[in-house]
Amino acid sequence: MRPRGAAPPRATERRTVWAYAEDTEWASAAGRCGPDGLIGRGAETESLREGLARNRLVTVTGAAGVGKSALAAVGAGDQRGDGSEGTPPWARVIYVRCPGGGGPVAVGALAARVAEAVLGSRGAGAGAGTGARRTVGAGAVPDARGARAKSRPALADLVAALRGTAGRRPVLLLLDDADAVRTECAGLVQRLLMDVPGVRVLVTCRQALGLGEERVLRLAPLVPDAAVELFLARARAAAPGFRAEGTEPAAVARICRVLEGVPLAVELAAGQLEAEPSAQALADRLEQGQCWLAAPGPALRRHRSLRSAVGAAYLLCERPERAVWSRSSVFQGAFTEPTAAYLCAGAGVTPHQVSTCLARLAAAGVLETLDEPGGLRPPRYRMTRAARDFGAERLSAAGEFEVAVERHVLHHRRLAEVAEHLWHAGDQRQAARLVRDNAADLTALVEYASRPEAPAARVTAALAAVADLWFWWTVHDHGEEGRAHLARLLPRVTADDHLTARARWLAAWLHAPGDPATARGLLGQVWPVAVLAGDDALIGWVAHVQGVLAWERGDARTAAECFRQAADTVPVFAPGGPAPAVSLAALAMAQARTSPGAAGRSARRALASPGVRDDAWATALARYARAYTDHHQGHTARAWHRAHRTLATLDTRVPLPGTPDSPDIPSVRASLHRLLADIETPRTPRATVPAPRTDTPMPSRTSSHR
Repeated sequence: MRPRGAAPPRATERRTVWAYAEDTEWASAAGRCGPDGLIGRGAETESLREGLARNRLVTVTGAAGVGKSALAAVGAGDQRGDGSEGTPPWARVIYVRCPGGGGPVAVGALAARVAEAVLGSRGAGAGAGTGARRTVGAGAVPDARGARAKSRPALADLVAALRGTAGRRPVLLLLDDADAVRTECAGLVQRLLMDVPGVRVLVTCRQALGLGEERVLRLAPLVPDAAVELFLARARAAAPGFRAEGTEPAAVARICRVLEGVPLAVELAAGQLEAEPSAQALADRLEQGQCWLAAPGPALRRHRSLRSAVGAAYLLCERPERAVWSRSSVFQGAFTEPTAAYLCAGAGVTPHQVSTCLARLAAAGVLETLDEPGGLRPPRYRMTRAARDFGAERLSAAGEFEVAVERHVLHHRRLAEVAEHLWHAGDQRQAARLVRDNAADLTALVEYASRPEAPAARVTAALAAVADLWFWWTVHDHGEEGRAHLARLLPRVTADDHLTARARWLAAWLHAPGDPATARGLLGQVWPVAVLAGDDALIGWVAHVQGVLAWERGDARTAAECFRQAADTVPVFAPGGPAPAVSLAALAMAQARTSPGAAGRSARRALASPGVRDDAWATALARYARAYTDHHQGHTARAWHRAHRTLATLDTRVPLPGTPDSPDIPSVRASLHRLLADIETPRTPRATVPAPRTDTPMPSRTSSHR
């Protein structure tokens, strides 16, 4: 982005030659520097300078807008000499903007442009002095008809000119934005490094050139603090009256989080503050999409808007890669190759092409690879936010958005079924990990189904997925998230069928601890459906929730009766809700004060229930119930040992290498810690029955589609 007051480029004939102070690329980099260099890029700048000092070829790679050109300009402009302060390390810095810009590039265009830059700089260098910088701009594209014939003479002249220019200190050739001519650039650089010992090359490109002696510096987005600092610096320049006070700092942090720390996006967003009423309003608008960000200042078209920066990469993709890019934009979180193949295949893209397209998009910075290739887990990909917004635009323009959404909904509906089956089969940690890894897209599933134009089948699929994930909302303390999803979907359901009854029962359970009136109303709607259908499992689960309601209002006797009814009614291996052992454990806790002996028998009965050993949640609850009843009966030492053994069992986990451990029954863990605290500091023990009480929200997802 050109600083205010910077002179525009001056064109002469077909070649543009600028001095350092007037060059918009160099001026843009200088304008983005703080007192200590580029904001948030101190370590990267030092790494680049070290690389240039030790290697003859350095390539700065990264996604669109991440600041490759700015970092290269700052690194190439290093004025420190080796042991001689103030002496430039380079005899000359030659900046060449590579041809491209979305149109066809003639064969040999890069070599001709570099030759023109070198010859021009050598000719102008007589009076330029040591360390002069010269630039050849976009006007130097040769005629395509003569490019092939002139490529060899131009290359020979280039080698001869560089040999004559390089003296005791090397010449630095900076090739900026080499994506459109990456193959030619690799061949040209290899030839120059072989034939001209005194030349060093610095390249900016989204992908490495792949040469043996190449040092690659992968540039990542800014960390949150640096992104906020950059935003504030640009905001004060764009809107002098802006002050980060009150709620504004939180809004600025939110803006930088939505923009994922991409410097170009952060700068463009800061320039919008003058037109927006507040940073909060700007954050709200960016939550809906960010490709609209633009500014008139930058000289290069790819820096004038975020859409142009991302679109430059899109134009370089082959047709299958473009299709995979746009269709993958419906994913809001990480996804695997098989998932992408299911969603992206068709209409000219075969399933076996998808993996190759994903690898190429990851190499170009469009996708992030979250898992190590060749590891225990299959690689997962995540699309950057700007690329996802751009892909969604292209998907809508192609008329494929609804088809992609239908596939997305169907896939994640099946994923919820698999997670519920894993939970019921006893692999509960794997079930929780599966949900956690796909949390953002499961939220997106609800949002796609909540749109006014969504068909009834999509609403039904989303409601079934939410109902199947009952264990995630209740056991793993995501109750608030589950309540929100059900509140959006239930009003849109017209059929009073079994699925709707299950969803209302789940909503009642989620509302029971904090909103008993709503819970009772929902149970009143579920009960007739369950009785008429003869569904013993649903009847028993209704009784369990009624027990929770009675416990919450302090009626332990009624709670015990309800839990006993639930334990006696729910079939042993019924999927879709808590096992009878869970109700037995709750019964033991409800009986502890009035009937300690019966409480102990209920807890032992829970531990002896068929299939309980495959249900980690029910087992932990039953062991907690035994420890609680022991403590209430005065067997403090035995209760302490039982509680510690149960915690040790919960802590015996073997997560997959390189992955965070899945949340493991946090409500039971918290109850055990409270019981131990009660034992160690004598006071009246407090029991906890199985009910969702706290909330750990799933990763947020904001709609970027229209």
